[in-house]
Amino acid sequence: MDVVVTGVYGRCGTAIIDNLHDRPEYDFTYFNRSDRPSDHPYGEYDTVVGDIAEYEKVRDAFEGQDAVVHLAAYPYTDGDWGEILEPNIIGMYNALEAAREAKVESFVFGSTNHVMGMYEQAHKPELYSPTYDLVIDDTDPVRPDSYYGASKSFGEDLGRYYVENYEYPKRFYALRICSVRMPEYDHPYGDAEIGVEEGEWERNSPEYDEQVARMKATWQSRRDFAHQIDCCLQDESVEFDIFSGVSDNRRRWYDLEHARAKIEYNPQDDGEEWDAPPE
Repeated sequence: MDVVVTGVYGRCGTAIIDNLHDRPEYDFTYFNRSDRPSDHPYGEYDTVVGDIAEYEKVRDAFEGQDAVVHLAAYPYTDGDWGEILEPNIIGMYNALEAAREAKVESFVFGSTNHVMGMYEQAHKPELYSPTYDLVIDDTDPVRPDSYYGASKSFGEDLGRYYVENYEYPKRFYALRICSVRMPEYDHPYGDAEIGVEEGEWERNSPEYDEQVARMKATWQSRRDFAHQIDCCLQDESVEFDIFSGVSDNRRRWYDLEHARAKIEYNPQDDGEEWDAPPE
């Protein structure tokens, strides 16, 4: 299967490289706004360099592909409209339109938990407790918490429009990704440890402990994320659907049963199994 991955050198794209690149059933094309030098950890991979907001670059990269994993975006909740518009709105349109013209069959969209972020705002910090009673699934009303979250909600809606109104893409998978991190922080203490390194709080402070509690709910390990991508690429049953992107965390508030049933997503990791950061 020929697969193009946009925005490949971010947290999620590199998880695909680490876990799926050498799989014989896939031939990946990597599309990114910039390349990586040869001495970079991801510098050995050939890259199509282009801006997702430049249609012709996107269209050329999508030619001859069977599937696209679309991750390119401005990824922060503090982004203003000017920062979001080109990568997240125009870029999403370009990716879908290029997929339509190039007759790409499957489109996997890196959406975000921030599409539903106001549920967290309304219920935190009690929400981070293992006993808190809230489960969000794909049928609940959208409640974005930012321009970023709203832009991803737009992407989900545009994906539905395309699969229901055009011949291609034939399948659209929206993954509401929770907390995927780079390899050195790929554990539920990752965000708390980043805060220590940046001087935001001290280890074992209330702020540190709250970050750990949240990540024990929202963590999606890199291997679980790549496995979910693999599930989508191997599926041929979905026309349009939305799935939570999260590991099998006991204190999570995002539903996993829908992804288990529809695409056979079987995550291996649980944040509750960690009681300290790695040494």
